[in-house]
Amino acid sequence: MNIVYSAFRGHFSDSPRAVYEALLALGADSPAAGAQHTWLAAAHLRDTFPGDISTVEFGSPESIAALEAADLVVSNDHIPLDWEKRPGTTYLQTWHGTPLKRIHNDVLWAPEGRLAYLEQDIARWDLLLSPNRASTERLRTAFGFTGPIHETGLPRNDLLSSPRRDEVRAAVRADLGIADDQKVVLYTPTWRDDLVFNKGTDASGPQDFDFPVDLEEFSARLGTDHVLLLRLHNMVMDRLEVAEGSVVRDVCSHPDIRDLYLAADLMVTDYSSTMFDFAITGRPLLFFTYDLDYFRD
Repeated sequence: MNIVYSAFRGHFSDSPRAVYEALLALGADSPAAGAQHTWLAAAHLRDTFPGDISTVEFGSPESIAALEAADLVVSNDHIPLDWEKRPGTTYLQTWHGTPLKRIHNDVLWAPEGRLAYLEQDIARWDLLLSPNRASTERLRTAFGFTGPIHETGLPRNDLLSSPRRDEVRAAVRADLGIADDQKVVLYTPTWRDDLVFNKGTDASGPQDFDFPVDLEEFSARLGTDHVLLLRLHNMVMDRLEVAEGSVVRDVCSHPDIRDLYLAADLMVTDYSSTMFDFAITGRPLLFFTYDLDYFRD
């Protein structure tokens, strides 16, 4: 059996990682025992994959060949590549969050041709995971998906309530250089489509990327006993620079957000689906919705 995994166009993370680890944990008695596991890896992220994992570069001819030879494809997002799904292949789409915001066919605007291109990938899906009952029908209508939807929760979030959570929390904080007595604030703002795609001329809304937190003021007011972890959406993660040595840490490139959930003592967000994930930890959530009057409509 050939199993191919894709997460966020080339990361070793999220629900595909959780599925992969769960299959390995089943051991020799698993139907997947002896399977060939192949990950699609972004060129700049290959070093973040464990050394014993077989990878091919996302978007390369080798990645197309891997997808077309797969018996099972596991992805948490659209795979925007041109490949032919062969008969007998199963494509499991885990998706990557609870859709508080409008997605796909429900959006009010999208770049010309974008949704039509992504429809080609949706047509390949055989199974879709839903994180909760509230999301099931929204996912079905937004994607126009007529196949089976399984309300399993997000596999990536299983770690948040597992017996290993304290062990992982300590390891992640140590890896980030965070002391035991430091409070960690995880900030996870979502992206705004009108800023990313520069779509509009609406003068009432923001037109340029403008980070809403004064990082210098944050550092000065809270001091060294707090650390702010910045996890921007991957659509805008390249638009911010953090000064070296600051109590603010850029963790946009950290391999897996589930680890950051465990490391944090508090989350600040706006409209991101990370709110539903982090709620599992039972730790405080603060909603910084500075543009609510504009964004909600």
